[in-house]
Amino acid sequence: QVQLVESGGGLVQPGGSLRLSCAASGITLSANDMGWYRQAPGKQRELVASISDSGSTDYGDSVKGRFTISRDIGKNPVYLQMNSLEPEDAAVYYCNAKRVTYSSTGRRYQREEYWGQGTQVAVSS
Repeated sequence: QVQLVESGGGLVQPGGSLRLSCAASGITLSANDMGWYRQAPGKQRELVASISDSGSTDYGDSVKGRFTISRDIGKNPVYLQMNSLEPEDAAVYYCNAKRVTYSSTGRRYQREEYWGQGTQVAVSS
């Protein structure tokens, strides 16, 4: 059974920092793209940051330069370091895993995906 468990959310003042963690079980981390998404009330879920099975990273435009996703390849957990937090960053943050496979010709596929339950981040003075 796959489980993704987020932790580290909470209330922080504008300009502050938080570090979110995603602990995964039931999957082989090195065979998954891992990501953080967020959803604020009344808004669609959006990509915050992702790190591929090979370690390549990608960020949403609104968090570039402020957030950092990291992991030790194949190891738990996956982290999201959030600095210079703004009120607009307030949301429920979700951990996501997408299993990756490769064909005999090297073509890359994303297979099933999994979600955590989310952790709340509030940014307010």
